[in-house]
Amino acid sequence: MLKKLVLASQSPRRRELLTYLGLPFSVVSPTSEEVMDLDLPIDARIEKLAYDKAMSVDLQDNTIVIGADTVVVIDGQVLGKPESEEDAISTLKKLSGRTHQVITGVSMRSVREHVTFSVKTDVKFYELSDEAIEAYVATREPLDKAGSYGIQGRGALLVESIVGDYYTVIGLPISRVNYELEHRNW
Repeated sequence: MLKKLVLASQSPRRRELLTYLGLPFSVVSPTSEEVMDLDLPIDARIEKLAYDKAMSVDLQDNTIVIGADTVVVIDGQVLGKPESEEDAISTLKKLSGRTHQVITGVSMRSVREHVTFSVKTDVKFYELSDEAIEAYVATREPLDKAGSYGIQGRGALLVESIVGDYYTVIGLPISRVNYELEHRNW
């Protein structure tokens, strides 16, 4: 029997990526609180957030629940969504001319299997002028995104290179999700 996927996320980007699988799915809001356990290593923190999201959704016999969360990390510091335009400007100045990591944690569960993992991608920004940063923030695109940019939008203009999975940076490593769906006993 074909399993139905349930995405425990309100992210429109994750919803769009999940359509690539060509499988039926629904979207629900996770009820877990997004609180990072600072005693854990960064990879484990983001995996725990994804796990908590997946666990917060009721599980049916024929479903696979997918929870995910994404963080941007530079110098060991997690950069969340900006609290203001000034915060976004400060974050982008910190990323300017440097390489940072984007980590997406994913947790997938059914009645038979549960797997949690994270995928890390290195992103290098061009050296950005203050004017370029302010113009980008004025678009308001970065105001709801971890690290204050969206690589799938105008934020792509800031990126010199990436090493790793592009879709991890958007918020869901869809090829890894597909691999797990095909290679486990769901």
